[in-house]
Amino acid sequence: MSHGRFTMPTEENFFEESKKLAELWGADAVRNSDGTQLDHDVLDLGKRVYSAYFPTRGHNEFMVGKMRYVPQVYLLSERTLAEGESVTIPLLATYFEEQLQVNHDDDPAQYWEVIDRTSGETLPTASWSYDATTDCVTITGATSMHEYTVTFLAYVIWDPVQMYNHITNDWGDKEHEIAFDPRHPEVRDFMYETLEKWLADNPHVDVVRFTTFFYQFTLIFNNLRREKIVDWTGFQVTVSAQALADFEKQYGYRMRPEDFVDAGSYGSSFVNPGKPQRDWLDFTFHSVQHMIKHMVDLTHAAGKEAMMFLGDQWIGTEPYSKEYPGLGMDAIVGSVGDGTTTRMIADIKGVRYHEGRFLPYFFPDSFYDGADPSIEAWDNWRKARRAILRSPLERMGYGGYLSLANKFPTFVEAVAHIADEFRDIYDRSGGVGAQPQLTVAFLDAWGEQRSWQGFTVAHALPNKYNRNYYGILEAISGMRVNVRFISFADVLEGGVPDDVDVIINAGPAATSYSGGDAWANPALVSAIRAWVRSGKGFVGVGQPTAIDRQGRFFQLADVLGVDEEIYRSLNVDKYWPEPTEDHFITAEFEAPLDFGETITNTFPISQDTAVLRAEGGEVQLAANDYGKGRGVYLSGLPYSATNARLLERILFWVAGAEEHYAEWSSSNPDCEVAYFPASRCYAVVNNTGQPQATTVALPGGERVDVELEGSGILWKDYED
Repeated sequence: MSHGRFTMPTEENFFEESKKLAELWGADAVRNSDGTQLDHDVLDLGKRVYSAYFPTRGHNEFMVGKMRYVPQVYLLSERTLAEGESVTIPLLATYFEEQLQVNHDDDPAQYWEVIDRTSGETLPTASWSYDATTDCVTITGATSMHEYTVTFLAYVIWDPVQMYNHITNDWGDKEHEIAFDPRHPEVRDFMYETLEKWLADNPHVDVVRFTTFFYQFTLIFNNLRREKIVDWTGFQVTVSAQALADFEKQYGYRMRPEDFVDAGSYGSSFVNPGKPQRDWLDFTFHSVQHMIKHMVDLTHAAGKEAMMFLGDQWIGTEPYSKEYPGLGMDAIVGSVGDGTTTRMIADIKGVRYHEGRFLPYFFPDSFYDGADPSIEAWDNWRKARRAILRSPLERMGYGGYLSLANKFPTFVEAVAHIADEFRDIYDRSGGVGAQPQLTVAFLDAWGEQRSWQGFTVAHALPNKYNRNYYGILEAISGMRVNVRFISFADVLEGGVPDDVDVIINAGPAATSYSGGDAWANPALVSAIRAWVRSGKGFVGVGQPTAIDRQGRFFQLADVLGVDEEIYRSLNVDKYWPEPTEDHFITAEFEAPLDFGETITNTFPISQDTAVLRAEGGEVQLAANDYGKGRGVYLSGLPYSATNARLLERILFWVAGAEEHYAEWSSSNPDCEVAYFPASRCYAVVNNTGQPQATTVALPGGERVDVELEGSGILWKDYED
């Protein structure tokens, strides 16, 4: 049993059990969670003390008479059909009224919009009226059989995270916490004074875990108390009349309500961001960065560390911005859902250490009679471990009610094993990631700003609509490659970075990830073509570079060797080459591969295209030589060990690095190898819960047979 690098949650009236678990798990720090408080006796354990701190909630007494200061959001009413010249629209018909309240303090005629969604026309304010007693808008002079919506401002009167935890844990009569918006000077002064007092009153706290700062990612519930709008990168709850005025003063134009709701997309990161959305994100960050810096400085002045939780009210903090390191944060902590979210935490620059909060959270939705939460714990650890071997976390921990976890001895033992293994990885690796063999860059509209956050709706939850693409991130999070994120603007301004071997452009057509209108720019198309032809690799997934232009849908069809028929050229015959049976990419795979949701009507544009997999008249996988470089088309890649292996072979081939593929490879796709040259050792990991055997290929041709127990890891010394 080892000790340290572990933060354990604890609670009141649970001291003796906490002491035993701290010893078993090797905890060197304790923390409270939302809904729990630290027992005073726990301070006698001599552990470092973390305390969750909520800068903008938990002070309902301050908000008495100040409800104008709560955060606000632009919401869209349900589309309502006019069947005559008049139509009435209830604004909150499908929203959770315990969470939301219509803002009728600020003039609706000035701040709202009513739009004919059939014609696209914005109605003049004289044609509609709002009844504050019924929260309904009535439109006169409507066009029959047209649909109408109202975009209105609403107060978020119940903090979304406390609300979520309240509903999940059935907290019953516990007071609903009201959040507040720091844009108002009175609120800022209260926040600073409250923090200073709290710091003075809590000398035992070593680390202030800011959870998070000011603006909640979009989390809106419906009238059935279920999630209605969830967006991990959503910036909707940042608006107010004051914010709109400040923005107009700084940027010289006024944001429309439609800029926030976008006909129902609510600023989804899948939508190509226009100037208003980019400007608003920039405005929000620069509006709060000085507040964050001041709170960090107050924390340091009190002799404590400042830690930011990457979750909850993280909007506006922009942890991947160039300015973030200047805020002075000591540490970052985030929820580890899988390898992708592990990398999202671990790759942030400008902090001294990174901590992962592993799953499951000690809440009743995972810890109940008949459950075995150790299953989720091991699954979570295996996913995260792949990523940790490539980009280490310095610390780990859990959250929630420790008393719940203590009722499950199998889980308790699992955590003990995981914690020891986490520390062993850090010690053996020297706290550095394994050696990469290639550099791969994701190319989209967001670039570095949304590193490891692509294709995300809810945190670590892929679904039918994004699994083709999220699986790429998950696969590559634990792969022997260095990962970059670059934007179309980056390429146009400075070209592709010199160290990049392969570019991946992936996503559905017309999204921010595929690129949409970005590919109408000849300069971008030419730049990527020239880069590939010089000897580099380009991988397109789904509908890459897609825009209907000049007779092509995939603008880099010539690079990929594949295009998509969009019913413009059915009269032009398409002759498929014979399938390529023998190819480096598919050498290991005999059984059918899972390409996810079908991309219809993809076809090879040339007899020179190597079609590696096709089904039902659609290309699923193809390879193409392009000058000195190469292109690969892939219809989709849901995450699995087999698909991760497929992507790995694709990347080495398209980079022209096949001869190096065997070095540090595993013969079994369920096992992976991580080499640490500074420590002169390598790790072989089993990414399943069942025993596995594999053969590891070392540089020079030596092969080592390895047997691993379920979830096992084996370390071996290596002398080159």
